[in-house]
Amino acid sequence: MPDIGTRKHVRHRGLTARDLALIAIFAALIAAMSVTVAIPLPFSPVPITLQTLGIMLAPSLLGWKRGTLAVVAFLALGLAGLPLFAGGRGGLAVLVGPSAGFIVSWVFAALVIGLLTDLMVRSGRYRFWQGLLINALGGIVVIYAIGVPWMGVVLGDGVLATGAAMIAFLPGDVVKAVVTALIAATVFRAYPIPPAGRPVTSTTETGKNT
Repeated sequence: MPDIGTRKHVRHRGLTARDLALIAIFAALIAAMSVTVAIPLPFSPVPITLQTLGIMLAPSLLGWKRGTLAVVAFLALGLAGLPLFAGGRGGLAVLVGPSAGFIVSWVFAALVIGLLTDLMVRSGRYRFWQGLLINALGGIVVIYAIGVPWMGVVLGDGVLATGAAMIAFLPGDVVKAVVTALIAATVFRAYPIPPAGRPVTSTTETGKNT
């Protein structure tokens, strides 16, 4: 006769006060990285900043939901008028400027990094090299794919010319992807952040033949 057993499944729903606090903290972290370092380049209207490091860190450590919400919260503050974007700019006017594509791309970058990182962690543990590839995909490929064409159109320089100019940013972005993977690997190994939401346990019956 088959033996009927039960298997527990834990899912997480909604957001807790802890989740909201983490979202606020990482939104503030991204803002701090945006205003503390800004190195202007003579050939580009976009300076070198630490913004993308924060964009990579938030979803890598918090997962796709909280990480993306942290990025959205940061963008909301900047679009509301706070001088959080490159060059100390803020307000809705940035959405028609040359850097608008990069600003919009951060949401998609956070989604990609968060979703892929969540899948990696669920399958076992955070792996540095896999995390590095995920950060490069979301934090470099996705951002450049959206930001470069927009800048090329706004400036009238063409996508190829703008892409060539953006090569100067590539080494720094690779370093940010490496640093993010190192930090994430250390955090997940030493003190992993609990999943977002309240745990909800469900049970299913399983049969075993004897």
